[in-house]
Amino acid sequence: MSKKGFLFFLLLLPFLIFSQGKEIDSARIQSIRELVKEKSKDYFQLDSLLYSSSNNNEFFTKNQNLQLFELSLKNNYLIGQISAKNNLGRILRKESKYNESVKYHKEALDLAKKSGQIEIEAFTLNLLGACHRRYDDVRNALDCHQAALTISKRNKNQTERNTKNISISINSIGNIYLSLQQYNLALNEFEKSLEISKNLDNKIGVAINYENIGFAQENLLLFDDAIKNYKESLKVNEELKSTRGKVICYNNLSSVYRKKGNSKMALKFIEEIYPVAKKYNNNYYLARTLGNYGAALLHNDQLTEAEVKLKEGLELSRKFRFRKSQISCAESLAKLYEKQENYSMAFDYFKKAVEVEKSTFGQKNISYVNNLISKHDLQTKINEIAYLETQSEIESLQFYRNRNILIITLITIALLSIALYSIYRQRLLNNDRKILLLEQQALQTQMNPHFIFNALNSIKLYIINNEQKQAVYYLNKFSKLIRNILDVSKIKEVSLKEELATMDLYMSIENIRFSNEINYQVDINPDMNTDTIKVPPLILQPFLENALWHGLSSKKSDKQIKLTANKVSDTVVEVNIIDNGIGRNAAAKIKEGKSLKRKSVGIDLTKERLKTFSEDYDDEFSLTYHDLTNEDGSPAGTKVSLRFPIA
Repeated sequence: MSKKGFLFFLLLLPFLIFSQGKEIDSARIQSIRELVKEKSKDYFQLDSLLYSSSNNNEFFTKNQNLQLFELSLKNNYLIGQISAKNNLGRILRKESKYNESVKYHKEALDLAKKSGQIEIEAFTLNLLGACHRRYDDVRNALDCHQAALTISKRNKNQTERNTKNISISINSIGNIYLSLQQYNLALNEFEKSLEISKNLDNKIGVAINYENIGFAQENLLLFDDAIKNYKESLKVNEELKSTRGKVICYNNLSSVYRKKGNSKMALKFIEEIYPVAKKYNNNYYLARTLGNYGAALLHNDQLTEAEVKLKEGLELSRKFRFRKSQISCAESLAKLYEKQENYSMAFDYFKKAVEVEKSTFGQKNISYVNNLISKHDLQTKINEIAYLETQSEIESLQFYRNRNILIITLITIALLSIALYSIYRQRLLNNDRKILLLEQQALQTQMNPHFIFNALNSIKLYIINNEQKQAVYYLNKFSKLIRNILDVSKIKEVSLKEELATMDLYMSIENIRFSNEINYQVDINPDMNTDTIKVPPLILQPFLENALWHGLSSKKSDKQIKLTANKVSDTVVEVNIIDNGIGRNAAAKIKEGKSLKRKSVGIDLTKERLKTFSEDYDDEFSLTYHDLTNEDGSPAGTKVSLRFPIA
């Protein structure tokens, strides 16, 4: 900054601060002067002089922030420009002018990227996400918070500010789960965020997370637990003298006492906070307070006063598109008119509530499933990186193995030492085993991404077709399958019972794409204890996949797969996978006719895994294929017999 420019700023700064009738202490003025003079790169120090996070209040008005931006632009002070833009976004969000707020935060984000400071970029992304979340733009909110979380976790400089950004992102994702009615998932996120906030001694973060935990528990009907956490939040907010925090906590306490049946306590809390909410000048919290006030009056049979408050809250919610408040006010008005036996009005308001809820619910559920697909795509990329790293390690091990072969061979020839040669052979065997285990991990990180992507898309169709029960049913099965796969990805063996349960989940998901035409049966010898029999994890999946996609996919109807398991001796168990498909010869011809030919490595790697698994036992594994035929010699399917040793 030139001397002339800085002098101009010093002369104008007192005008900026006092011209709007908002006094700021001289120490704050002096601190701002010093930061601008030296073009400080400490964004958060400047931000703390312009905005108080503990009570959500701005020290600069809208016009003052605009003037600060112009001065920062004129003097090429990037940090000042970002701070002014973000604070303008905060002020406009508080005024419920969300489109304008988003605009300023996006401009601040572009500037933050130019600054090269990850902490500022993540902080701005969280502010932008909070604005999207306020008016139920779930998808964009989720994108912002996930982006903030990703860049914060990848930041090598794990400062206190960076950790705080992580906590805010996790809390915000929890709030998105709340809006999607995924209360248990939300609880998990809030508890993680609370732990980080406690470790940082971040009291505002502690207060927010206690309040969020209480809200999730309230919706899970854990009213006493919710009250306890709301009061914990209120205690911290009173210590911080946070008006916003008190408004939220009193509203929540009124709501939970009303649901618990204590109408007097519900009315007491909301009557106490209503004047504060009106004075606070935030339409979002005022609309919510009016809705809770009207509901509390309704439960105390003060119908006339309740009608006034609810209509006022509904009008405010419609004006600023607060969908949750619209729904709650309309539902309460429907109950009020029902009490007055004005059933026509009751029906009208109930219908309005349903219309708002229906449009919100549909959008949110589709966003939720799309988010799962996005997460899967991200996870696939991570797995690809892990796979490349694994392959690199394999090549490195092979290089060292080959080098050792040469060195040890030369030493063996020179010294004719049988002992040294034996040591070399042992090391070579261990090295081969390690390579095989790495190949197994590489296979498991690659587990058919197309299957996962297609399964999610099939579930998405159920939601689009409004088949919600089917969607939830298969989504639960899919999440259990993925969890099972992740659980076993790093262990050598599982029980046969666990393997069969995982295969049952796999077949249920695959069956969606066959329109549930596959008749999958499992026949286990009741005298066999599947809990004690150990097998390699996911060992049966490639054979079931072959039966589905090579044996049955081209068949018109009557598609069956039967899995049987039986002991053939005290030390050997046999598993058969039988399908009534088109047979191996016909499947091979179809495959030969395809323009795109892919070599399947799943069965070959499975054989290698079984071979390694069998080395610890006296008996060996065996794999045989049987072509089944009808009486006239026509193909009747395929039977795969898999024998492996047991203890």
